[in-house]
Amino acid sequence: MTKSSSLQQIIDKLHALSDLTGAEKMKHFGIAADHALGIPIPKLRAIAREYRPDHPLALALWDEPWHECRLLAPMVADPALATPELLDAWCADFNSWDICDQCCSNLFRYLPFAYDKIYEYAPRPEEFVRRTAFALMATLAVGDKKAQDEQFLPLFVLIETYSADPRNFVKKAVNWALRQIGKRNQRLYVPALELSRKLSLSSDPTARWIGRDALRELSDPKIIARIKP
Repeated sequence: MTKSSSLQQIIDKLHALSDLTGAEKMKHFGIAADHALGIPIPKLRAIAREYRPDHPLALALWDEPWHECRLLAPMVADPALATPELLDAWCADFNSWDICDQCCSNLFRYLPFAYDKIYEYAPRPEEFVRRTAFALMATLAVGDKKAQDEQFLPLFVLIETYSADPRNFVKKAVNWALRQIGKRNQRLYVPALELSRKLSLSSDPTARWIGRDALRELSDPKIIARIKP
């Protein structure tokens, strides 16, 4: 099948921007870069602005082998056309934390079923599917300005439940979620601080790391001053 003109244009632009040194550096950050072109996110955002929203293009990008194509897919996707089945399919394909996080930041968090997916994905055993649940918590805590505190308060149970998962990309996302929810406002700050303290005293090394790291940030006077009462 012949590639669409927009898809071919993007692929040509990506190859023109290719930076093999950048691709090598990505590996040092735990990014699966075997098919990466080493293009930084700001340059990808600039490309995406020329094409979005274009949902068929997003689906076509996802099916390309290049790492940057999958980073671009959620940037050009149309949230109105994204389905729960699409999230499931893309999550099943995740092989790198940056693709997971960009999908959450640029597409998943805008969808009306985003909170439902948190509860669905958190118990799943796959590393990047579980990471998606906690990356969604973090990005929603920052970006969903209209959400009520009652949507976040039950998430502390999930954070505590999975705080002992030692896998690198899960534990960092759990930590991220705890910190971002705690920084949302004063009402959420209090239980986030309490949970951070509790985890910091855990006998489990992963939970202890999550708690101590979150406690360090949430105890920072600059963070405290910034949190809305």
